[in-house]
Amino acid sequence: MYNIIKDLFPITRSLSGNGNRQTLNYLKKNYLDELKIHEYSIADNKSTYDWETPYEWNISDAYILDENGCRIIDFKNNNLHILGYSESIDVTIPFSELDNHLYSLEDDIDAIPYVTSYYKKRWGFCLTHRQREKLRKNPEKLYHVVIKSNFNENGSITYGELIINGYSDEEVLISTYICHPSMANDNLSGVAVATEIAKYIYALPERKYTYRIVFIPETIGALIYLRENITHLQKYVKAGFVLSCIGDNGDYSCVHSPYNNTYTDKIVTHVLKHITDNPKEYSFLERGSDERQFCAPNVNLPVCTLSRTKFGKFKQYHTSNDNLDFVSEEGLKGGFEYVKTCIDILENNNIYKIKTVGEPQLGKYGLYPTISQKGSADYTRNLTNIIAYLNGENTILDIAEILNVPFSSVLEIIKKLKEKELVTP
Repeated sequence: MYNIIKDLFPITRSLSGNGNRQTLNYLKKNYLDELKIHEYSIADNKSTYDWETPYEWNISDAYILDENGCRIIDFKNNNLHILGYSESIDVTIPFSELDNHLYSLEDDIDAIPYVTSYYKKRWGFCLTHRQREKLRKNPEKLYHVVIKSNFNENGSITYGELIINGYSDEEVLISTYICHPSMANDNLSGVAVATEIAKYIYALPERKYTYRIVFIPETIGALIYLRENITHLQKYVKAGFVLSCIGDNGDYSCVHSPYNNTYTDKIVTHVLKHITDNPKEYSFLERGSDERQFCAPNVNLPVCTLSRTKFGKFKQYHTSNDNLDFVSEEGLKGGFEYVKTCIDILENNNIYKIKTVGEPQLGKYGLYPTISQKGSADYTRNLTNIIAYLNGENTILDIAEILNVPFSSVLEIIKKLKEKELVTP
């Protein structure tokens, strides 16, 4: 997963453009050969629901030259230097005028901010506040400003879709976004974890659910995907997850659906409770990624967002400090395990009924410890407690919640009871 981030980190991505195609083609070529890459025509879809569909935007170069012809800001050194969706320009102006087109962070003076202007044409550059303050010392100094970009009203917005079939028509939606340039946690961690999760799903010996994994530009991409698939999604999606900021070493968190009452919410709360001692559960009032669209009125999909440190809750968010040093192999592995555990619950959360009238005599099935030692009483108590709730009505997750133990612990016992033919589905 970390190698995926390293490979994709230099690519300039936005709501649209060749960087998004390059990113998706990389995933298809190297990891997900069944990934379908779709092009959503802007000319044929000037609006998407209530939103104006933005033109396709591409950029080849952008820089600011001083009077000696030296590039003091260079898009090719860091693609965060450009205001996203900047229009083309070639002018020589004094710094006093140029300063109106610059963006920096007064509270983080050595970081380059990530700034965009998707729906109003303008141009601009982003830089560290330390550099900006240095330039401000000579306001009349002239600078040559060049941005080589273009808007294509006949272009398209690109997204990727991977469908992995199961034996049920019911589906699990997994969504992540591909619209940010060089930021490792807020963007690429979701791409990397979603890719590894797809490989895990492919490797399952059998699949209850069909999995729909999408790589989309945030907001407009979710709306496009809904426009193309909403009737199908509303009919078949049983659970859904948006993957965002899931590769750092922070604790685990989620953003719940609007009423925190879906099957997805129940699964995520359970997993968080057992994966960390300090879970962060945020209400829908603190939404900010594509859960906004998937859970919107008239959509109402059962979707939660899964993160390590939630977007906006880490200092590096939307800056050049969200780099390859901020994510880690350990952080990504934890993010992967978080999503994998949710999937394991979905795939195995069945209902069983004990066959015996009264408690089974566990000793004759080899399930009762023949020697008393530390831990044996806890095991026996857990086993008998699980059996007490195998009434043909409770799911495995229901029982895990009643007993306040991990789902996997209950599942392990169920498998032993199945081997002894003590339970029936």
